[in-house]
Amino acid sequence: MAEVDLSTADRTSVSTARAAVGAAAPRRDLLIDGVRLTCGDDGAGPAVVCLHAIGHGAGDFTRLRAHLRERYRVLAIDWPGQGRSGEDHVPASAARYAELLAGVLDALAVERAVLIGNSIGGAVAIRYATTAPARVAGLVLENPGGLDAPDRLARLAVGGMVRFLDAGVARARWFRAAFAAYYRLVLQRRSAAEQRARIVASAYEIAPVLRDAWRSFGEPAADLRACAAAIRCPVLLAWAARDQIIQLRRSLPAIRRIAHAQLRRFPAGHAPHLETPDAFEAAVAEFLSGVYDTLAGCGQAA
Repeated sequence: MAEVDLSTADRTSVSTARAAVGAAAPRRDLLIDGVRLTCGDDGAGPAVVCLHAIGHGAGDFTRLRAHLRERYRVLAIDWPGQGRSGEDHVPASAARYAELLAGVLDALAVERAVLIGNSIGGAVAIRYATTAPARVAGLVLENPGGLDAPDRLARLAVGGMVRFLDAGVARARWFRAAFAAYYRLVLQRRSAAEQRARIVASAYEIAPVLRDAWRSFGEPAADLRACAAAIRCPVLLAWAARDQIIQLRRSLPAIRRIAHAQLRRFPAGHAPHLETPDAFEAAVAEFLSGVYDTLAGCGQAA
């Protein structure tokens, strides 16, 4: 996998609407397995890597980056075809994004990091933590995909979302209004209203990557329940308790298999870092201090 810094090179055109959701400055562009990825890169110290939900962008974490950069190097990746990143030649899935995450960490010489992942970003974090455990100091998982049982109800939900997003790919006239209504259920609180509006503004543009991702959620490889028991690092599960798609009650059996996990509930729809930022930032700061103070006490490099 080749990594090339493209900070001064020509960039693939990205719409204003999609760029508005993406990584805030300072940021850099990297070429990872043929994909131009934009990555926010801020602060200095032990590494914290932020992985956004599908259809969002690294701009989700702009406030968190500002909160943490005094003590940590904070990276926030725009997944392919989202935010400021270029298109991928492989359909969206947690498995594909885990490959790209590995390339980003190699390109930026990050030896070890705490991963903060929301939704598909959480699934990516789980995958990477089980395939490269020495490089993951801890996990903050916000309503991660992959921990729910793939039963008939789950298959129906996935199929319904794929059909809905097919309409967006076909640019159905009603899709944007319906997508906006859907996103009022995803990001419910006023504190997330500005980022929600940016996401909705790019509805037609991001529909194809959303559809591909939702298709992948119905595949056997998306089931990460077995991975839960293999996680060995500290884990903070920051759960948006009002989520009707990735529900806590359906994920609890897998969560209970994670050895070193703490669970905190937030009154949010899907993304505590956007919807309840004060409480989320306090919980993350406490968790990070515990992880890196413990590593320092053990004489391990961050």
